[in-house]
Amino acid sequence: MSRLTSVATGPYAPPAPSRALTVASTGGARLHVEVHGPEKAPAVVLSHGWTCSTAFWAAQTRDLAADHRVIVYDQRGHGRSPASPVCSTRALADDLEAVLAKTLSPKEKALVVGHSMGGMTIMAASTRPRFHAHAAAVLLCSTGSSRLVEEASVVPLRAGRVRTWITGQVLGSSVPLGPVTPVAKSILKYATMGAGSAPHVVEACARIVHACPRTVRHAWGGVLATLDLDHGVRELQVPAAVVHGASDRLTPPVHARALAAGLPNCVGLTELPGIGHMTPMEAPDLVVRRMRELVTTYVTGAAPEQEQEHGSTPVRSREGA
Repeated sequence: MSRLTSVATGPYAPPAPSRALTVASTGGARLHVEVHGPEKAPAVVLSHGWTCSTAFWAAQTRDLAADHRVIVYDQRGHGRSPASPVCSTRALADDLEAVLAKTLSPKEKALVVGHSMGGMTIMAASTRPRFHAHAAAVLLCSTGSSRLVEEASVVPLRAGRVRTWITGQVLGSSVPLGPVTPVAKSILKYATMGAGSAPHVVEACARIVHACPRTVRHAWGGVLATLDLDHGVRELQVPAAVVHGASDRLTPPVHARALAAGLPNCVGLTELPGIGHMTPMEAPDLVVRRMRELVTTYVTGAAPEQEQEHGSTPVRSREGA
C-alpha cells in the first residue's frame, strides 16, 4: 500500500471527507472512496492518474465541496487502495462502475472527471451500462487513448525508434523513486510540469507521486505502454470536454487534439499555455471553473438542444494560467 506523504498545509493538503468507505470491485480489489460536501448537492466524481491518489484532487475537492458532493477514490494499488494482481483497462472500468454504483442513487447523474489514467478509465468505461446511467458529462484532463510511449517527449530526442525505446524503459522502470529530494523534484518537474510551476506545487506533486509503490507504478506502467482505447473514444457519447497543458511532455497536445476530433460530442478543447501534464495541480482554478461550467450545463441545467441531438464542434480556446 502507498506511503501517504501528502503535504499537511496549504491548498494541496487533502481535506477531511464527510465520510469514507471501502468499495469492492472485481478481482478482489477494495477501493478507498471519499465523499465530500453536502449529500443532496450536485455530484462530481474524480478519477486520478497513474502514481497519484485522492490527494491529487485536493484543490478541486476543497473548492467544489462548498456546494457540490465530491466523490474521489484511489485507483487500485494507489493511495489507500491495496494493490491487486489484476491491472488492466477492464479493471479500471470495473472500478469506476463499482464506485458509481455505491455512491450515487439509481437515477442520479454526475460530472465524471479523469486526469491521465483517470481519463483512460472513462474511455475504458464508455460502453458500460453503469457509466451510461450516471455520467451526464465528462472532463478529460491531460490524457490520451493510444500511442502514449511513441508520442511522449519526456526524453529529449527526435521522435523515432530510439526515443520510443528509451521512453518505454524510463516509464516502465521498477526502480524505487526514493525520497523527495531537490534532485528528485527537479526531475519530476521537468517530466510532468510546466517550467513556471511554483516550488510548493512541485513539492506537493512529488510527495504524491513518490508515495506510489514501485511495484504498482511498474504494473500500471506496463498497461499504459500498450494502451489502445481509440474505440472507447468513439463510443463516448456523453458531452465531453478536453483540457490539456501546452507544455505537457507525457501526453503532448497531439493527444488532446486527437480526442477532440474523435469524440462524438466534444464540447470544448481548452489549451493551457505554460502548463504541463499535472493540469489540476498546476492550474487548479481554471480546472475548477471548467468543472463548474459543465455541472451547471449538464448536471443541474440542460445542455443546448443541438448538442444533445447532434453533438458539437470542438471549441479550441487558450486560457492563461
